[in-house]
Amino acid sequence: MSRGLLVFDMDGVLVDVGASYREAIRQTVEHFTAAPLPFEEIQAYKNAGGWNNDWALSHRISQDRGITVSYEAVVEEFQRRFLGESYDGLILRETWIARDGLLEKLAAQFRLAVFTGRERAEARHTLKRFAPDLVFEPMICDEDVAEKKPHPEGLQRIAAMYPGEPLIYVGDTVDDARSARRAGVPFIGIAAAGSPRAEELRSLLSAEGAIAVIDNINEMEPVVNA
Repeated sequence: MSRGLLVFDMDGVLVDVGASYREAIRQTVEHFTAAPLPFEEIQAYKNAGGWNNDWALSHRISQDRGITVSYEAVVEEFQRRFLGESYDGLILRETWIARDGLLEKLAAQFRLAVFTGRERAEARHTLKRFAPDLVFEPMICDEDVAEKKPHPEGLQRIAAMYPGEPLIYVGDTVDDARSARRAGVPFIGIAAAGSPRAEELRSLLSAEGAIAVIDNINEMEPVVNA
């Protein structure tokens, strides 16, 4: 019998996206601005909150650099780089973070679910590639919610599907933490050691009420079993 639900964000939690989504932001902004974009600058925006959508962030950074470009043009350029012609773009550079057997072990104790800002097709593609035998149900994606993170709508919808069952949300951004706090859901934060502004992020996630902040999901078993 399930003891509750472990709800995972995807990017930076289940999947390392440093060479995919973050690289797509960098390449897209550099395409329009013709100026280097350090990953630390991208993380500074993420740490400020309100930039869960990487298309919107790419557009904003371009604007902040004095470039006038339409949102639609930014989305088109981003997707061209991220997805390529047929999922052969930067998405192929993603790597799975969980060690072998971890999620299977957790699935014996909890239901596994996903609440992500990814579009459903992209989320399904990545999960099928890395974890075809794992079941994440429900899977709440970008098109499933009217209000985006840090709004708690996604977590509230999951809670409504399983009334009375406790939820824990696992995420790696300030927006993830704020979404969990506003939904009244315990939050485990991820702040990967060695990543840009990791210590700043660790402090921010703690300040938002995280029950624990860890380097990656391979460290979460003692937290959920405490």
